[in-house]
Amino acid sequence: MKALITGASSGIGRDMARYLAQKGWDLILVARREDRIRELQKELKNVDVRCISLDVGRAEDCYRLYELTKNDGVDMLVNNAGFGLAGEYVRADLDTELNMIDVNIKAVHILTKLFLRDFVARDRGFILNVASSAGFMAGPLLSTYYATKNYVLRLTEAIYEELRRKGSRVRISALCPGPVNTEFNKVAKVKFAIDGISSEYCAKVAIDGTLQGKPVIIPGALLKAGLFFRKFLSEKTMLKIAYGFQRRKNER
Repeated sequence: MKALITGASSGIGRDMARYLAQKGWDLILVARREDRIRELQKELKNVDVRCISLDVGRAEDCYRLYELTKNDGVDMLVNNAGFGLAGEYVRADLDTELNMIDVNIKAVHILTKLFLRDFVARDRGFILNVASSAGFMAGPLLSTYYATKNYVLRLTEAIYEELRRKGSRVRISALCPGPVNTEFNKVAKVKFAIDGISSEYCAKVAIDGTLQGKPVIIPGALLKAGLFFRKFLSEKTMLKIAYGFQRRKNER
């Protein structure tokens, strides 16, 4: 079995690679930082590991990645690459936001489409799209990031139902964690208002859930409870709560 993981140089992507390697999966590691994935390659000694350095924020690189790997027998695609940006929408840098949309949405859309067609043709394969608990709501002060994760979550759910209706054996899942202890905060320039779960735990839950065919994977009982009870709150109330959480992140 072979998995292709984007954003494999750190955090959840790196730990998913480690966990899959423990399970005997060969890997294709994709990231901009080639030195990071080469280090990871050296660590994963008992499986075949291929490294590809490119930027999935560029549409042409997404198509190139597919062309480079379409004949490699990929069994699982993990769309993990992504980043955030904190601050008021009116003040946030537009170029950074557009790049975020390219990485968080456009790359996921292109790669999911291309690999899904192959998976459907052979009636097997797994796709794991890394969304976020942010995908269930709006996020004042992290507005574009939350919007991108809404896209990833809802796209994945829609594809899941299309596959289910056809009786396909292809499985697609969305990972929706809350705070995870990774480099995300440094890039987004925020600090979590609550403690995050470990990247290792998140990665294990994500891979196990994908192999089990779960459409939406939510790590942690506390987060599941929180998402359940939010159904009983109005949108205005949720916006006020979300703003309060994001403001505390920015002030830390």
